This record gives sequence, C-alpha cells and structure tokens, in this order.
Amino acid sequence: MIRLLLADDQALVRGALAALLDLESDLEVVSQVGRGDEVVTAAREARVDVALLDVEMPGLDGIATAAALTQALPGCRSLIVTTFGRPGYLRRALDAGASGFVVKDTPSGELADAVRRVHAGLRVVDPDLAVASLTIGSSPLTDQEARVLVLAADGGTAAQIAHEAHLSEGTVRNYLSSAMGKSGARTRAEAVRVAQDNGWL
Repeated sequence: MIRLLLADDQALVRGALAALLDLESDLEVVSQVGRGDEVVTAAREARVDVALLDVEMPGLDGIATAAALTQALPGCRSLIVTTFGRPGYLRRALDAGASGFVVKDTPSGELADAVRRVHAGLRVVDPDLAVASLTIGSSPLTDQEARVLVLAADGGTAAQIAHEAHLSEGTVRNYLSSAMGKSGARTRAEAVRVAQDNGWL
C-alpha cells in the first residue's frame, strides 16, 4: 500500500483527489493539509510515501515544500499537482527535489499511475509542459532581479522596493530595467506578468 499526503489549500480539491485516489486498491490517502508549512510534520507523523503538492499554498509554496521534504524526509517522494502548468515552475520544482509535475486536469487513472511511478523512484512530467520548458529554457533572471520583480508585483514605487530589499533606488531601477530587457517587456508591470506566466517568480 502506498501511503499518500495531499497538500492543497482548497478543501474541495483535496476531497476530490482523495476520493479518486482512494478508489485505487494500492493507494491510501493517510493525511491532508491546507498549508505548505504543515507538510513535513504531517508526512513524518503519517509515515507518508508520496506527497501530492499544489504550487500555490499559504505558509510555504509547493516548490519550497518539495525542497523541505527532500531535506527532512529523503524517503518521501513529492509530486506537484497543480493548475499552474508553467514551464518555469516545472524546472524549479525538479531542481527543488520534486519527483514529478502534473496538472490537475490529468485523468484520474494517469494521476494514480504517476503516483506509482514516483513511488518507484521514477520521474513523471506532464509531456506538454516538458516541451514548453525545453522551448523556453530556464529563467534568464538573476535572483536579485526576480526578487525585485516580486516586490514590484505589489505595485510599490522604486523607493518602496529599495527600502524593502535593502538596496539603493538606482540599483532597483537597474534590476528592473535588466528584468524588462530579459523578458522583452516595455514596462515593469509587463515584465512581472511575463515572469509570472513563465513561472520564473
């Protein structure tokens, strides 16, 4: 029996996934949480084999949660199951230690098979997303450029971003300008959108 944990901030989604996976004779959902920062403790307590993680959750996102699980419980595999099928998310998730990445509209039989394959030590990746990831490549943004764009997404001025990031306004403007150039954007709002759409942030 493969013991599963479901982590998704939407209770309805968790319930639906649990109902579908529990229909499989070799799968058992033994834990459900709604926050990323609850996953490691819950996985340890329930002796989980595979954790199914959403990307966008409160407390800790799914990618950071996959990294935390890999470090704390190396024997527990993680499978990202998300609505947000963005190429940058795929690359970041695999780099963080996730064993697989599928989107939520995956048929239930394929999802169950993905769980089995991940449990067996294999990597499972949504094929369309894999192609898109190879086409787009990795994020061209440096860590600082990405950080400044995240702060810019909230609509702050250069001065506010500089204060928050502990940088000078000139440095913030340089990072924003560089990020705009790399994303092919004319404005910082467009740069934020492009980076979010590609999963670079």
